[in-house]
Formats: sequence, structure tokens, C-alpha cells
Amino acid sequence: MSKLKHFLQQSRDRGSFSGAAYSVGNSAGIVERGTVGTLSWDGPSVESDSLWDLASVTKPIAILPLMVMLEQGKCYLDDVITHFLPEYKDTDKANITLRQLLSHSSGIPGQQPLYQTSPTKQDLMAAVRSLPLRYSPGTDVEYTSQGYMILGDIIESIAGASLDIVLQQMVLDPIGLCQTMFNPPKSLHHRIAATEYCEWRHAVVKGEVHDENAVVLGGIAGHAGLFSTVDDMSLLCQTMLRLGETAQGRFLQPETVRMMTCNETPSLKLSRGLGWQGRDRHDSPAGDLFSLSSYGHTGFTGTSIWMDPEADVFVVLLTNRVHPTRANQTIKRIRSIFHNLAVLSMGNSESKQGEAYADS
Repeated sequence: MSKLKHFLQQSRDRGSFSGAAYSVGNSAGIVERGTVGTLSWDGPSVESDSLWDLASVTKPIAILPLMVMLEQGKCYLDDVITHFLPEYKDTDKANITLRQLLSHSSGIPGQQPLYQTSPTKQDLMAAVRSLPLRYSPGTDVEYTSQGYMILGDIIESIAGASLDIVLQQMVLDPIGLCQTMFNPPKSLHHRIAATEYCEWRHAVVKGEVHDENAVVLGGIAGHAGLFSTVDDMSLLCQTMLRLGETAQGRFLQPETVRMMTCNETPSLKLSRGLGWQGRDRHDSPAGDLFSLSSYGHTGFTGTSIWMDPEADVFVVLLTNRVHPTRANQTIKRIRSIFHNLAVLSMGNSESKQGEAYADS
């Protein structure tokens, strides 16, 4: 058993999650991949094709169509919300830019339980429009899912189609992510990791998005809703490290990938790219050994993907740490230590780099 798998098995034994899938690799492919535990505490074993609720790892994936459309000349980063969504004209959000939405510097408040008072998508998005700004746009960073709900609507407005269809056509198909989806069909539910017992739904959530606001939005949103596998997330990471090159051809131009993954908020308190989280100097989910050029994202359910373009390393860690309750906060420490171990394992596996092999 590898050090990585042993560490995750110990974490599972302590009750941090019922199951996990992970991979470590570089732009050439997967170097190590493994699974630990079960899809629920009394469920079947995790397999390499198990599906995980990505939670906020949805964000950097869901906005990739915006980068494609930027290259097509259909938008640019300093376009304002009202250019695409006129219903924001008489709100304090009218002049917020795409750049500010993408970098969480829009001033829109952070996590809001809008689902509690907004039973429909129309109600919920009206509530988003009514939220007062917390600060002047561009002057601070506050992580906000509401901004990404707006980005989802903007993508639909530009493309003239629903977000799931746009994402499929512009991102998932070109990269080859055939196991990444919104609203998995019931025929796949036996492969999905369970998440939390939800008081609002009176059941353990499995096969439906964990995020309650995303439920009201129909399971398709810019901030949450995607499900995926460890292999699909590995392929996404490889594509990013290859600066947009896929087996099928070029998905994005190198300039675009570099632009969206560099730090857009260097003078503010948190490092944010366009859709991506940067590596802060202290208390980073990517641990201590990833370079400051690294980028990635985490998800509330216990998911994360991180890439280091300087070292040509990626790490995918998918868990269900909210099962059966979100009270367990140990994933924060586990994630940082796991990334340290992953970087060190790559340094000791140079002869294996880029050679995908069976679960260890």
C-alpha cells in the first residue's frame, strides 16, 4: 500500500469520510491512482468509476465556456453584468464586471441560504439581485457562490442555451470528460458517493446535488451541481497543465489558460484567478510544497483538484467528508497533508511519471 493510500485509509478509519478516490500525475498522465473505503458507511466499495458531488469544484469548470466565448470574441473580461442581463440595470450590481465576478471581488455577499425563502429559480435569482453589496467591487475578496450563479446566467445569455448543454458542447466533449455531468440519471446512482443527511430534504443525499441553492436552480448552476470521477478530473488537470491541449486538439489557447490561472487579486487578502483559487502563502489547501504559481479549487463535500505548472504536477482528491454530517472538519488538515505527501511521491517516482497504472 502506498503512503498516499495508507494516509487516506487512516483518515477513513478515524471517521473523516466513508470513501475517497485520488490521483497524482503530470501533463503526461496519471502516476498514481487509488481508492479507499465505501460510497456510504454501509455501502459498496469505492471504485475508480465512482461519481462524486464536486460541490464548488463545479465553479472553475462551469465558467470554462466563458473562456471559449472570450476567444470567439463574444465577451471580454471588463464587460459588465447588464450587457448580458438587463434585469440588473437598476441594481447595485449593474456595473460589476465579469473579471470581478470570476475573481470573487464583486462585493456580492458570500454563502446565503436563499433556498429557505426562494422556492423557485426565478425567486432565487430575484433574491440574488436584491442582496446588498458587502463592499465596493474590486476592493476586497469574499468567496461568493451567488456571483457564480450570475455567471451561469450570463453564459446562458451569450450562448442562447442552457448551461448544461453549453458546458457539454464547449468543454466536456472537446476535452473528453465523458463521466462529468449535472443531474446524474438514476441508472448511475449506485456509483455515487453519499453526502449529508439533509434536514431540508429529510434524507441522506445521494445522486442529487448537496448544495440546497443548486437544488432550487434545478441542479444546474454555475456554483455547484457537477458530478464526476477521479479519471475525468485527472484528464481536466492534464489539459490545464498542457495549456489547453487535448487528445482531440486544442481546447483553449495557452494565453487564455495562463490568464485565467494567474493571480487577479495580488493586492487583496486572498489569491484568486479567474474561476480558480490561487495558492496563498499560509493555510493553503494545496499544502506547503506546491509553488505559488499553483491553482485549483476545493468543494464543500470534500473534493479538490490542484495543479502546479512549475513542477508539472496535479493532485485530485475526492471524498465525501460531509457524510453523514458536515460537522466533521478534519478534511482541511487531511487535504493539506495529502498534497504534501503527493508532491513528495512525485519526486520519488520520476521513472513512473506519465505512466498510468492500476489502483495501488
